[in-house]
Amino acid sequence: MVNLRFCITALLASRATAFVAPISQQRASFVARSATPSKTPEFDSFGNNIAVKELLTSIENRSLLSDVARSGLLSKAQEAGISLSSLEPLLKLAGTNPDILVLVEASGPELLPILPKVIELAPPVLPLLSSVVGLGPGFLQAGAFVSAATAALLLLLIPDSSTLLVALQTFIIVILGLAVPVALTLASSVFGSLTK
Repeated sequence: MVNLRFCITALLASRATAFVAPISQQRASFVARSATPSKTPEFDSFGNNIAVKELLTSIENRSLLSDVARSGLLSKAQEAGISLSSLEPLLKLAGTNPDILVLVEASGPELLPILPKVIELAPPVLPLLSSVVGLGPGFLQAGAFVSAATAALLLLLIPDSSTLLVALQTFIIVILGLAVPVALTLASSVFGSLTK
């Protein structure tokens, strides 16, 4: 019986208003209006996501798909053995693992602001991408190894005699020693699985 009274007292005392003096309505409404930022609508009158609509309009205005066709990327990918049917195992994997779809959906709002910059940078990168597709996944693995070896060599050659040089070493290790090899290894793995 003592435990039951203790639990009820704890529940009643745990209410937030038990410890805070009441705030006047007028001041609370003023704070609430000034603290909430004005939101822009996310959807238009037809239910379309405005950010996605603007992204697709940007792709159309920049004629990105025409640039992809002119670069020869699709024909080189087909010559390398990449086709829509080779993407089928990846789609089946995504279908059997709903966690992947949840992650993709959850990352959508954070990725939308980045995509216009990707669209802007895409046309100059297309010729490089079409060249890489023609070389194959082994070349990407070799590039990852060369990048990591270059980072290690530069780390040995650059002295740590000043703060600026240590910062340079850190930058080199992060970019050439980690980011580039990981990106190239993942690209090689995906590219290798698509060309089998």
